[in-house]
Amino acid sequence: LRAPFRCVCTETNKTKMSNILTGCCGGARAGHELKAAAQISKQSIQSLFTEQSAFLDQFFQTLDFEETAKFCQKVLDCKGTTLFTGIGKSSYIAKKVCQTLVSTGTRAIHLAPVDALHGDIGNVNEGDIVVLFSKSGTTEELVNLVPYAKAKGGFLVAATANKESQLAKLCDMHVTIPAPGELQPFEKGSSSVGTSESRVSPPVTYTALQMMFGDTCAVYIMQARGLTQDEYAMNHPAGRIGKRLVLRVQDVMRKIESLPTVSPEEKGLEVLVKMAGDTKGCGCLLVVDKDMTLLGTFSDGDLRRATVAKGAEVSNLLVKDLMNYNKAFPRCCEAEQMAYEAQMSMNLNGKMVDYLPVISGDGKKTLFGLITIESLSEAGM
Repeated sequence: LRAPFRCVCTETNKTKMSNILTGCCGGARAGHELKAAAQISKQSIQSLFTEQSAFLDQFFQTLDFEETAKFCQKVLDCKGTTLFTGIGKSSYIAKKVCQTLVSTGTRAIHLAPVDALHGDIGNVNEGDIVVLFSKSGTTEELVNLVPYAKAKGGFLVAATANKESQLAKLCDMHVTIPAPGELQPFEKGSSSVGTSESRVSPPVTYTALQMMFGDTCAVYIMQARGLTQDEYAMNHPAGRIGKRLVLRVQDVMRKIESLPTVSPEEKGLEVLVKMAGDTKGCGCLLVVDKDMTLLGTFSDGDLRRATVAKGAEVSNLLVKDLMNYNKAFPRCCEAEQMAYEAQMSMNLNGKMVDYLPVISGDGKKTLFGLITIESLSEAGM
């Protein structure tokens, strides 16, 4: 039988480990007291943002724009796919920059370096570009990936903070993303690991710079390609940007078959019944002749204004006497119009309406449908 496990840790090491575990798990262990909640200071927060701003200034002052332009040109000229890779936080940056480029019409995919060494290297082909994000330029997984990506015919670009790094020397091209410094959340002497001067910090500043560098390059590539808003929108069909640039009124309007229509010769009493339960969520009745020509609308607002002016006489008046009461012919739109333009015309000069009749553009004002605030909302506008 095996002898029982016997801990040989010293009391000092036990205490240190307990402190570390308490900090990592965010809870208190027996015999340890949690620190009192710190007070948030406006001045302290402001000083951090000021420090971050200084790092950004240094970044722009030291960024090699000639080197950056060559990198952008390489991606722009790529006939294959541009693959982005990184480890840890740099992996998330690689994914984000990749997604931005894809949305601009550039063929780009994210390559996980560990998965690449276990089969995903098959995504790399002759003529492709592989961009490797690493602050230090010594990331082991990326260094290991280099010879295999090269063997597949990929052109490798190291994006690091150190042009003399191992990764920079191994790749075909290097683009420097300067690292002017990092915000320090830890006070000097607060660590039990190493010396009080060997402080480590999460790479919050550098990841922001990586993101800004990658996305700014993507915007430049959009400009260089002459990408239009319509082309961009076609790559964002489910997003608000895409919907505003792609959807037309005919795509979101309620068809005429589902609309509450009335004849101009109907009596006011009959209209009151329809107003009570047959507006079908449209907010108005649409007044049309036998040829489905739009003559006007009759809403509860028209009814209120007419009742104030005419009193009980309203029940005997015809619809043609009540529609558009004391107001101009209703705002309308056409089926081929962009839905976003119609949405903007609903709030014209500060005067908001909840619906727009959709009519023909041949001047005959034939009713085709109705677009409402509700239908626009349902379409994600």
